[in-house]
Amino acid sequence: MPENILAALFHLTKPYTEAVLAQRERKWLRRIGVPLAGKTLGILGIGAIGAELARKAAALELRVIGTRRRPEPVPHVEKLLPPERTAEVLAESDFVVLLLPLTPATENSVNAEFLSHMKPEAWLLNFARGALVVDADLIAAVQARRIAGAVLDVFRQEPLPPEHPFWSTENILVLPHIGGLHPTRNAIVAELFVENLGRFLDGRPLTAVVDRSAGY
Repeated sequence: MPENILAALFHLTKPYTEAVLAQRERKWLRRIGVPLAGKTLGILGIGAIGAELARKAAALELRVIGTRRRPEPVPHVEKLLPPERTAEVLAESDFVVLLLPLTPATENSVNAEFLSHMKPEAWLLNFARGALVVDADLIAAVQARRIAGAVLDVFRQEPLPPEHPFWSTENILVLPHIGGLHPTRNAIVAELFVENLGRFLDGRPLTAVVDRSAGY
């Protein structure tokens, strides 16, 4: 998933898509890419995925800030704030990545008020859960240029219905939920199951355990 998120950042800042479209028409159209170095990446919900994304982003000289429910510091994250200070992260970020779990506290949290704290030139990237976002509020913010746009990999209903306005809204990119896919995913899951089965039979603590009280 961190590589797919980085790919989205490159898509937003480098002119490769335009070059591919221009090639079809045999047009020589030069474009200037926007550097990622020096930009601020805000990650909301820094867990294992967010920590790895921060590590990779730091290598690209991105400034990384974010939120986390637990206060422990995370390597390569310059500023780490609790969820109740999300607005501060939004105000500083050029790219806002959603990696939040879906809980009663986070459902519909990306609404008009949330989006009002973002920079007008900032992009929202949702690689978490579709129900975090109030669809109509996001469309309105993008159409009114209150934010630059959005890259969405998750949706309330999947596949995304053909009539959904996300498909036709300028500056909203629809991805078919590719963020967490991996060519050896089944083998990785099987290894985790076997490891935990052995731990269970031996009476040892399990790994990758869901915290039912937290909801994820």
